[in-house]
Amino acid sequence: MPAQDSFAISSNATPDGSEVAPQQLVASLGGENLSPDLSWSGAPEGTRSFAVTCYDPDAPTGSGFWHWVAWDIPATTTSLPLGVARDDATLLQAANDFGNAGYDGPEPPPGAPHRYQFSVHALPVESLGVAADSPHIAARFAIFTQQLASATLTARYQVVD
Repeated sequence: MPAQDSFAISSNATPDGSEVAPQQLVASLGGENLSPDLSWSGAPEGTRSFAVTCYDPDAPTGSGFWHWVAWDIPATTTSLPLGVARDDATLLQAANDFGNAGYDGPEPPPGAPHRYQFSVHALPVESLGVAADSPHIAARFAIFTQQLASATLTARYQVVD
């Protein structure tokens, strides 16, 4: 993947390097289970759509945990609002590792902090050609094998015993 120093992502609710905002957490942790607002700029030439992912590489699964995989976001879009609805018709959203379509927030086990990587991926196609009811691995494969560039912000969250 070519370097894209100008491609950037930000969030007012959950800035890079911050703790995940309370509203992004699942209800069992006192949250509202809302996806954070995300804004991006500087996508490379040739971008025809975007995808958004949220991944916890620290989950004790051996393969991390996918909280959100969304794609077919039009190239004219440069932000997503706080709390993207699970049935938002402007993008496709796979079932996450909780088994729900759309975003579900952090719910780590007690112990060490977990990192939550929110990424925007610039894609050279208008559509990945992956159906929303496909397993998220199909969308992720299409995203990661085609992306022109990606931008990531990382937030953390920890449940203390």
